[in-house]
Amino acid sequence: MLHIVPTPIGNLQDMSLRAVELLKSVDLILAEDTRTSSVLLNHYGIHKPLSPFHQHNEHRVSQHLVDQLTEGREMALITDAGTPGISDPAYLLVRACIDHQIQVECLPGPTAFVPALVCSGLPAHRFCFEGFLPLKKGRHTLLKKLAEEERTMIFYESPVRLQRTLESFATYFGVDRPCSVSREISKKFEEHKRGTLAELRTYFTEKPPKGEIVVVVGGKTE
Repeated sequence: MLHIVPTPIGNLQDMSLRAVELLKSVDLILAEDTRTSSVLLNHYGIHKPLSPFHQHNEHRVSQHLVDQLTEGREMALITDAGTPGISDPAYLLVRACIDHQIQVECLPGPTAFVPALVCSGLPAHRFCFEGFLPLKKGRHTLLKKLAEEERTMIFYESPVRLQRTLESFATYFGVDRPCSVSREISKKFEEHKRGTLAELRTYFTEKPPKGEIVVVVGGKTE
């Protein structure tokens, strides 16, 4: 079986008891960055073989991992933070396992966009998750399409690109569109800043952000 195991996005205490026990029981742990994951695993006394699995090698190693799973090995897939498959590697391996009738389970656990959405104050009953925007190719087409989206929209962004993204949103969605920017969720300096796109653009121009960022934007209204 392949186990998909979410890991904390900030506070190490967000790790579930079930996740800890499962990681202690598998034959092999696949990690996006073995150095980063070792900090978490050592914290919980988890001492299992680690193997790198990331966007640069997933095409090359997926079949080899499927072969091992077929032979009966138990594996767990983790990423640096959050749930594998959500803007992190997982899809190719999960798809390969399904194609080879290998059982896959995903534990519930941390995902950055859920607390950001809930804390935004924007409608959470209907939303769409867009992850990271394209840097160049397809960016204009996507933003033009999303300008008509009526559901709340969620994006991931880096601190160095946040200002450009807020400017793009203001251009395509209008400066008065409501927005919330969450950063460092579950960490010491967690912050949720809410306002219009114009207000947040000004705020983060004066106070350049740091850390992991989630942007939540209200959908189009009549």
